[in-house]
Amino acid sequence: MKHTEVPHDLETFLEDFLLSDRVDEEALDYLSAHGFMTALSISPVDVPQSQWMECLLNTEPKWESPEQKQQVEAALLEQLARIDREINEEETLELPCDPVLGKDPDESELRAWSFGFMEAVYLNEPAWFSDNEQEVSELLLPIMLASGLFDDEPEFKAMYKDKELVEDMCCQIPEVVTELYLLMRASAQ
Repeated sequence: MKHTEVPHDLETFLEDFLLSDRVDEEALDYLSAHGFMTALSISPVDVPQSQWMECLLNTEPKWESPEQKQQVEAALLEQLARIDREINEEETLELPCDPVLGKDPDESELRAWSFGFMEAVYLNEPAWFSDNEQEVSELLLPIMLASGLFDDEPEFKAMYKDKELVEDMCCQIPEVVTELYLLMRASAQ
């Protein structure tokens, strides 16, 4: 198999491709994809590449060539490997956005990142909660809050009224990622 060249500016390459008309409008954008791949790196079980690529892209893109498909897949795998390395080295993950929801949470980059993270959790939800359910739930709370997926839940509505609490929880997300990673690795042993 021939080695596929990964673009030098991975972020820009993936961002441009995921926003292009070659990709279904329901596919994840770059920030959501980063959150999604961060959760894949933490996941207590391996998710088959075909399954997570299908979820990330929503439907098969309109590839301009087999080479483009190989290059995009190689870029996604490289991005996943980079995120995994960063988390694995027990550094605090550097989010590709500021950990704030701002005045309009629905337009926030953190909302997009957190939404993607939760999408990957849903791929294997039972595995995430099978060990240490209480602790995993507590750690996921800031990401769940930021994702906007639970806005209609009464306890989340109550939290949103406390702007200082929301801001504090969002700022915790990089550390939460590290704690989730360590917890999942400890459970696997």
